Amino acid sequence: MKTARAVGIGGYGAYVPRYRVPTATISAAWRPHGATKPAVAEKSVPGADEDVVTMAIEAGRTALGRIPELDPRTIGAVWVGSESKPYAVKPSATVVAEALGITPATVAADFEFACKAGSEAMQTAVAFVGSGMTEAALAIGMDTAQSRPGDALEYTAGCGGAAHLFVPADQALAVVEGSVSYVTDTPDFFRREGAAYPEHGSRFTGEPSYFEHTLAASRRLLAELGAQAGDFDHAVFHQPVPKFVVRASEELGFTAEQIRHGLVAPRMGNAYSGSSLLGLAAVLDQARPGERIFFCSYGSGAGSDAFAFHVTERIDERRQGARVADYLDRRREITDYGHYLRLRSKIRRD
Repeated sequence: MKTARAVGIGGYGAYVPRYRVPTATISAAWRPHGATKPAVAEKSVPGADEDVVTMAIEAGRTALGRIPELDPRTIGAVWVGSESKPYAVKPSATVVAEALGITPATVAADFEFACKAGSEAMQTAVAFVGSGMTEAALAIGMDTAQSRPGDALEYTAGCGGAAHLFVPADQALAVVEGSVSYVTDTPDFFRREGAAYPEHGSRFTGEPSYFEHTLAASRRLLAELGAQAGDFDHAVFHQPVPKFVVRASEELGFTAEQIRHGLVAPRMGNAYSGSSLLGLAAVLDQARPGERIFFCSYGSGAGSDAFAFHVTERIDERRQGARVADYLDRRREITDYGHYLRLRSKIRRD
């Protein structure tokens, strides 16, 4: 899919909470002695005053700060993709837009599509700007991922995300070369109305879910561009666990060096809707002018969005503000499982 007008990322920002809980702390409460170590060493945990809205505002401020010449009031759309928004009925996007000085003449809405809600927002932002409906659109993927105590997800469900501001290509630090989407009805992960925690389909998580959609969307985009893995300098994939990224990238022909900068899951877990967007932000922190970036998300339910970007000479002047590594490096460890449960509101008294 290509737009009538060339579009790209004008600014980007990330946010990861300071708190970290080692998965060894979770294992000590639930796993027998000698059990296999979890795939992620630690995961990010939001503080008592942090949620999807507060984190989205922080990421959005960094994104806008990287293109200071842009008047926030010219941003015609704000979308927040999440599966853990603080209100069941009330948009997060309006709060974020208000805090960023973008209201009132703007479109605002929340997006849902499990872990690809953020990239779904990116697709829509590209369409809005690419059609000329607006001069800029802000797409955010952010989550405080939930997981039932003792469940396999508890070892990987982290928190955080990123914001990407889409603008016309002549103002962009990375231009969109093309994008595709691939979806099917594959219920590998879901949460019913009123349920406290999501459910997952266990053996369906890899096949026919993550790998089928990730590989199909990626191959379709490569075919449409007439490109192959070796034509790109960086590659970013959704990161439920690191081994999924390694297998998918290898099947597509990407190397360990190409995925290195975007692989943030080992240090913070899977940020769900924010996972792949955060990986993209981490790559933009490192990318050089002229390099190409391949990106593919995954969301249970199920679907993938794939993008290709070409980095412009503006990248070097748009790096002011906090980088992803800054958020990953500032950490406060939680070694008490009870403290972690309290922060995540998992102790229920009703």
